[in-house]
Amino acid sequence: MTNVELADVIDMTEKIHVLLVDDEAIIRDNLGSLLERNGFEVTRAADGGDALKHISSAAPDVIVLDVMMPRMNGREVLRQLREQENWTPVILLTQVGDADERALALEEGADDYLNKPFNTHELIARIHTVLRRAKHNIQPLTTASRLSSGVITLDRTSRRVFFKAQEITLTPKAVTLLEYLMTHPDEVVQRDRLLDVVWGWDYAVGTRAVDTRVAELRRVFGDSPNEPRYIETIPGQGYRFLGEVKRGD
Repeated sequence: MTNVELADVIDMTEKIHVLLVDDEAIIRDNLGSLLERNGFEVTRAADGGDALKHISSAAPDVIVLDVMMPRMNGREVLRQLREQENWTPVILLTQVGDADERALALEEGADDYLNKPFNTHELIARIHTVLRRAKHNIQPLTTASRLSSGVITLDRTSRRVFFKAQEITLTPKAVTLLEYLMTHPDEVVQRDRLLDVVWGWDYAVGTRAVDTRVAELRRVFGDSPNEPRYIETIPGQGYRFLGEVKRGD
């Protein structure tokens, strides 16, 4: 991230209230202090129960929530929030390298996640991204079991994809990639981010693998990289899903 881009991110942080939840005191102190130096208002919580109390009383704008905590882990906190129809944006902090495990975080209603260790500037950028995408008291697309965009339908539960009402065959990696793009529409997603989402830490593959799966999606959708209707290439960065995405459940 350039100095200009970082300045733009920092200038946007005024009055944004972050609830930081982590059972490790050093992370709460160091990360919380860094966020405060960048203009955020930060409330700290040491466990899931403490987090729920702060959410009720402080009404944060966004929650940065560690997954692995004793007594009540981050996913249980997230499930309770969504069951209460609380749609405050949540970014999970995980230490899970398996892509399937991380996909569960999104299926349970997280707006996004970061793997520990992470770049703090990336967290700041991710906070702004989820806030731009979020609407007051509206369920995030990540909580939908079925998504649609024009003639494309994705059934997230069965992992089936339909195009013009006909089921199409895709590799599991292409389905996961499509899912992430559709749950983050109109957002430029870096190739490295997609690589992390789809392949995780256990695969020694490069970003060309992402391009191959995007080409697979374009082939079945009849989408042209020069005149895209669904997936746009952002040169030197990554990809963006162009269509309006709606909940199908």
